[in-house]
Amino acid sequence: MSAPGALERAIATPSGGKLMALGLLNFFLADSRDGLGPFLDAYLTTQGWRPMELGLLATIGGVLGLVAGIPAGALADRSHHKRLMIIAPVTLITLMSMLCIAFPGRAVVFSTQTLAALAGVLIMPALSGITLGLVGPARFGEQLGRNEAYNHGGNMVLLGATWGASAWFGLPGVATLMIATTLATVAAALAIDARSIDHLAARGGQALAKPGAQPHASTWRRLLHNRPLLLLSVALLLFHFGNAPLARLISQQFALQMQRPFETTAIITMVSQTAALAAAVAAPFIIGRERVRTAAVLAMLTLPLRGVIAWSFSSFGMIYPVQLLDGLGVGLLGILTPFLVERLTRGSGHFNLALAAVMVVQGVGAASSNMVAGYLVTHYGYPVTYLLHGAMALAALAALLPALRPARSDARR
Repeated sequence: MSAPGALERAIATPSGGKLMALGLLNFFLADSRDGLGPFLDAYLTTQGWRPMELGLLATIGGVLGLVAGIPAGALADRSHHKRLMIIAPVTLITLMSMLCIAFPGRAVVFSTQTLAALAGVLIMPALSGITLGLVGPARFGEQLGRNEAYNHGGNMVLLGATWGASAWFGLPGVATLMIATTLATVAAALAIDARSIDHLAARGGQALAKPGAQPHASTWRRLLHNRPLLLLSVALLLFHFGNAPLARLISQQFALQMQRPFETTAIITMVSQTAALAAAVAAPFIIGRERVRTAAVLAMLTLPLRGVIAWSFSSFGMIYPVQLLDGLGVGLLGILTPFLVERLTRGSGHFNLALAAVMVVQGVGAASSNMVAGYLVTHYGYPVTYLLHGAMALAALAALLPALRPARSDARR
């Protein structure tokens, strides 16, 4: 951890217009960075694609995201063209999606979605860097909450718009909406003045310390010797290992029981998104009052509580408390993770690289849990699987608590 002083000096408060552009960027990215999303699977199914092929397509995208995540973070640390790191990927993703609609053959779909997956990896580190470079470390946590509020609001509004476009106009309506949100994303990114982004601050360097100063080079050695950062990574790996399969398993369970898969999935998604939006709105208050440690612990504890509720009740009504807790827990951790990584790497010059590495570790936990969850459901049933996966958060807490001590002491400087 770096000493206070120049690292704590605030960047000039950006204008309301720049922050509004940043908010709108988060709002429209909720749709534009995912391309056709789940509609691609539905469309390809009508074109004769088999579940195994669709699963392979999703797996390739996930693996590429993990492999390319860390280089993307390193690029965001070094680049002074962070807006382009958002504009180019969303444009490419949209173009690749249009090609999939026009030419749904195997070769075209696999090649275009591979390019789209690689492009999409650039967006998150660029967005985090722009946010930190605009507002500085002192206001970073509060702005993260606002970003997520816009993003979850965008998810809810655009999910409804996508459903309406699909219902009224079919796939052409979905494609038209995607083009519109892509254009809006590009416009919002360009509305952020590139000169207002402090690129030294954006990489977690010594913002405004000396004109032309450069932070220490990003190295794996510095990351591997940052014990709190490693503990935070382990905690997130364990939490997401336990959490990742639960919504999918609940959807499967009630889709089988009620034979209403689309309704069940829609309810699960909307309930969790509503709770995540509430968490995002509350986050600036939590961070401003230095309640980060308490919020992180409570976010972790939502998982075992979800597991106990899902284990105890088999009626459809259990979806509501379980998914409300999911939205609150994952929503809070989604905001607190970059906030804590910035605190733990402040002054190092490798914030985006560190955040990307943490997200890759978290992604490994989420991806590796699906096979374990499938085994547990097959041999022990859904209720026991919910309980065991929920218990993973207790192990995650053992790693999280010591990782939070430096962040708490920093907050009081």
